[in-house]
Amino acid sequence: MNDWPEGWSDDDRGNRNGNRNRYGSGYGSAGAEPDSARVMRQTRRGPTAPPYGSGPGVPPQPSYVDGQGYGNGEGDYTNARQAGYDSGYSSGQVYGAPGGPAGPGGPGDVGASGPRPAPNWRRRIKWTAITVVTVLVVTSVSTYFWADSKLRREVDLSKVIDRPEAGDGTNYLIVGSDSREGLSAAEKKELHTGSAEGKRTDSMMILHVGSDGDTLISLPRDSDVEIPTFVGSESGKTYKGTGRHVKLNAAYAEDGPELLVRTVEFNTNLRIDHYVEIGFAGFAKIVDSVGGVEITIDKAFKDSYSGADFKAGKQTLNGEEALAFVRTRHAFAASDLQRTKNQQKFLAALAHQVATPSTLLNPFKLYPTLGSGLDSLIVDKDMGLYDLASMFFAMKGVNSGDGVSMNMPISGSSGGNLVWDKTKVKQLVNELNNDEKVTVSSD
Repeated sequence: MNDWPEGWSDDDRGNRNGNRNRYGSGYGSAGAEPDSARVMRQTRRGPTAPPYGSGPGVPPQPSYVDGQGYGNGEGDYTNARQAGYDSGYSSGQVYGAPGGPAGPGGPGDVGASGPRPAPNWRRRIKWTAITVVTVLVVTSVSTYFWADSKLRREVDLSKVIDRPEAGDGTNYLIVGSDSREGLSAAEKKELHTGSAEGKRTDSMMILHVGSDGDTLISLPRDSDVEIPTFVGSESGKTYKGTGRHVKLNAAYAEDGPELLVRTVEFNTNLRIDHYVEIGFAGFAKIVDSVGGVEITIDKAFKDSYSGADFKAGKQTLNGEEALAFVRTRHAFAASDLQRTKNQQKFLAALAHQVATPSTLLNPFKLYPTLGSGLDSLIVDKDMGLYDLASMFFAMKGVNSGDGVSMNMPISGSSGGNLVWDKTKVKQLVNELNNDEKVTVSSD
């Protein structure tokens, strides 16, 4: 029985067989019909298809029927496409078409949603800057109120009577007391402070902050001064002046900071705007909190009373060594005057160290320094953080050579007290009150 479709000749069959043999199955056929059922299958999407013609949900497979090409059992190639085959291949939807592997959500999706927009760097920089500024503002405000709350505003300058007129610039009275407050027995021994009750002034300085340079003036504790009429800080009673002369540090011992301010103002005619006091413990802790203070010691000296034992040359002093350095007086012939020079030198170096960027911009140094210093500072009731910062930066300027550092001019001594040179003192005070460059020397 002839299996070939009606109308086909042997030549047709031969040509077809020859073409197949020559070019291989499925290639180069010039006929209108496909060579056989082994042509390339249609491209499918999604998971790998189950074996050909099997599996649940698989539609009838196309087959070669009666020489009419592919069919699906119903003789209709269109039905085969509707059943899911040839979908997309002949319509060009296989590569990058919507719904395919490279369609929406796929790696090659450049269709409906378009390409990803470039980052808006201007917007990002703007919000980053806003965030940084906000953090800095919040941190600064928090630090300010935290530090302000630590200031011990215990001195009331309103109790000081008969005060001189205020001049130009700002005058600070800086006092170092021998207070042992906060020191344990072991610390007192380590710092060679002794265990005396109460407190006395161990050092006194006037710092003038003005527009024509800053001036730091040491007031020797043995200075001969007159105790004027004053109002008791605790009793409120008025004590009339009798012309009594004492050493300057006796004024503090008699009635505290208010009488000391009153005595300085009466004997100099210079108004004191702010009062700052620090004790032994606070001084040592501040030095340690900044990692020590570098200073150059001109001449080696020892003092068994203060525990000092220093070689000449540049060196970094810790809290214990610094306290010994500023307290030593028995090692010098002109004991009080040399000590005041050492105190000036060290305090200016300390202020320089505190005011450096390495301290101010480093929270691991700044906060311990503020904590140690502010806890131990005693100031007047009108003192603010701005005033305190101004004082430290002025002392830094003096240390850097931008100001004048000197002792109160001395003309001689009387009964063991150092007598001020009244002429020079008057000229000095006049220059300070007028905020003029200081020309007076202490020599």
